[in-house]
Amino acid sequence: MLGTLSQKQIDELLTRNVTGRIGCHDGDHIYIVPVSYAYNEKYIIAHSREGLKIEMMRKNPKVCFEVDEIHDLGNWQSAIAQGTYEEITDERERYYAMKFLVSRLKHLKIGETARLPHMAIEGGAEEDVPVELRPVVYRIRLDHLTGRFESSI
Repeated sequence: MLGTLSQKQIDELLTRNVTGRIGCHDGDHIYIVPVSYAYNEKYIIAHSREGLKIEMMRKNPKVCFEVDEIHDLGNWQSAIAQGTYEEITDERERYYAMKFLVSRLKHLKIGETARLPHMAIEGGAEEDVPVELRPVVYRIRLDHLTGRFESSI
């Protein structure tokens, strides 16, 4: 059976997961990349080092975010959100965004690209981390969410 996810089911899917994909474009190229995230029913919160994704989202902040759970080809759920990229530059806001993100990711084994700054893991000050190593902390302000599923049960 194919169907449409309710808003509650979309929220549950986004809350249950911590890895999604951001789709962004700069007018010429489209780029889709997986990211670790936290969801709070209003925003997707994430961080990244400077790079192509951040450069593209700064140029064109309209993005798409996708999360799916695939158990097998007949049992899956997928949610897609349209939204706007916003960098979090206020130090207090950055602190609370990173605290929220860490709370969602701390139980997972973290790879190098998802590694959080020293302050988030050990309680040190972010100012102690060299500027070139400080992550870009951002949120995606969600505008429109849709979801689909297939279930053979």
